[in-house]
Amino acid sequence: MIINDTMTVRDQRTSKIILAIAAITILLATFAGKMPSGMIGALGIMVITGFMLNYIGDRTPVINQFFGGGAIVVIFGSAYLFHSNIFPSSAEQNVTTFMKSGGFLAFYVASLVTGSIFGMDTQTLKKAALKYIPVILGSAFFACLFTGLIGMLVSKSFYDSVMLIALPIMGGGMGAGAVPLVEIMSGKTGMNAETLMSQMVPALAIGNAIAIVMAGLLNKLGQVVPSLTGNGQLIRGQKTIEEEDQSTASLNITTLGVGALLAVSMYFIGTLLSSVIDMHTYALMILSIAFIKVSGVMPKALEQAAHSWYKFVVGNLTPALLVGIGVAYTDLNQILAALSPMYFLLVLITVLGAVFGAGLIGWMMGFYPIEAAITGGLCMANMGGTGDVAVLAASKRMELMPFAQISSRIGGAFMLILATLVVQAIA
Repeated sequence: MIINDTMTVRDQRTSKIILAIAAITILLATFAGKMPSGMIGALGIMVITGFMLNYIGDRTPVINQFFGGGAIVVIFGSAYLFHSNIFPSSAEQNVTTFMKSGGFLAFYVASLVTGSIFGMDTQTLKKAALKYIPVILGSAFFACLFTGLIGMLVSKSFYDSVMLIALPIMGGGMGAGAVPLVEIMSGKTGMNAETLMSQMVPALAIGNAIAIVMAGLLNKLGQVVPSLTGNGQLIRGQKTIEEEDQSTASLNITTLGVGALLAVSMYFIGTLLSSVIDMHTYALMILSIAFIKVSGVMPKALEQAAHSWYKFVVGNLTPALLVGIGVAYTDLNQILAALSPMYFLLVLITVLGAVFGAGLIGWMMGFYPIEAAITGGLCMANMGGTGDVAVLAASKRMELMPFAQISSRIGGAFMLILATLVVQAIA
């Protein structure tokens, strides 16, 4: 924060007054219908709303201890404020447009993925690459098994429970999961696509909400049982670039600029590769960064720059992005409409199965169970990229973004392959 203990009391007071005036100005312009269009208007209201809701959430008893604190209040609070017409509809439209077509999410994820991987110890990265896929498979297996068995106990078939609830939740979100899954099932079984979508979409929304809440609970569990967590480190004994080399250049404006350029460049590489390789941009970006890291061609100073930029983005833009997720991707009415006891139970069981499977297999693979459960479990059960940000923010483990993206992209693709095989075998 720009306001810190090194400032005089007078300067602190003056700074707070000036920042309060800035916030009031943005809010007045928004409610008066004078919000500027594009990024400057959307980002302004997102930053102010995110800061206020995050401040409230981090200081609200129970929520700050067990449910992720500020992160969950920002997501669901902003969804309520904007969707209930407390904020003008023009503000909702501006934020939604900025999130869905402005590239803010891609910029954020690229910054986190690039900085996180370049900030990892090389040997740790090699070990993780070999051991992480079984964590994803274990998560998917137990999620489907638990859901199918409980479904049978509540008078729902094993097949319907898995195909209509477990697979959509574990499939990597809406665009990369539910939509292609509907196409697979409707094309092979003759079932109506609209009917299938109406049954799957609520499962995604509720599963995403449960995953965010459970992320906060896992963070609390790590505080109670410290042996279960690496506090953001996936592999036991994992080191970061700061622990490897304390002699790196001090943080400055040039360092941040270089880090930002590297993040953007890595996203460009993923985009170029995705035009010739049938894989998601994020997945190819992760593979490219990992290859560069393992090859050792990137100077340490540049790796430090990417890692410093990642920390800057996490520290300053996360609340704003969570507002965008709440406004553009969280439909409270849809969640509430589907909250029948049986439906909620099956969705909950799916997420619990994912957490159990990822945590168990992760522990067997030499990972910390909580970090494995968050990345391999909750980041399989949420709604893709936006869900990954929300889950990691609630668990206070943003440095796990590369593994979260692997779960969402590669794990989601695996679930579609599994769905295709099951439908072909039964149809």
